[in-house]
Amino acid sequence: MAIDYTKRPAGGSTGTVLLTKSKPSVSLHKQSTGVLRVNLNWNARPAPKGAGGLLRQWLAPSGIDLDLGCLYEFTDGSKGVVQALGNSFSASPEGLRDKVIRLDGDDRSGSGTAGENLYVDLAHAARIRRVVVFAFIYEGVPNWAAADGVVTLHPATGPTIEVRLDEPRDNARMCAIALIEQSGAGELTVRREVRYLDGGQQRLDQEYGWGLRWTAGRK
Repeated sequence: MAIDYTKRPAGGSTGTVLLTKSKPSVSLHKQSTGVLRVNLNWNARPAPKGAGGLLRQWLAPSGIDLDLGCLYEFTDGSKGVVQALGNSFSASPEGLRDKVIRLDGDDRSGSGTAGENLYVDLAHAARIRRVVVFAFIYEGVPNWAAADGVVTLHPATGPTIEVRLDEPRDNARMCAIALIEQSGAGELTVRREVRYLDGGQQRLDQEYGWGLRWTAGRK
């Protein structure tokens, strides 16, 4: 099911396509140039209900370090992960010097208003087979409801695309947010996933059949 760019779903802001369970996907048609920016923002230090001012800050639980990343597979068969863990900040198909996918950095505190950003160069859209965008709670209590995360995709042209990390399942550290995949003729589609998984990147790999070899990493 695809969403018409001209429609504005209820609950979405002006110029934004909100992906939901009933309308989960949208086509990035005619997006052959420019860069797709995937932004993750969240509430890093949720405070207890009823607290205010200095008391609210003093009672706030330890912060949540939420990491943005993705599993990728190119049409040449090369695949891997882009994430801060292990300093894997970019990826390209074999033989291509341009960075097709890159992560701008690691916001450890979550206090930055820009959040974390993943960039996909749409000039090479025909070389992308599939990308699973994920968020992973690296540190802090796995409380997705308190984190109140939202991922917004900003194409070069057309409205933004929003995926809210709603219907949270706490105690799960991994959330598969969206699947970006080839739909033919170099055209990509974005599909809402929002699947909370027990475990980390290896569990995500198993869920989507990536078949990578994993070792312990740090940042």
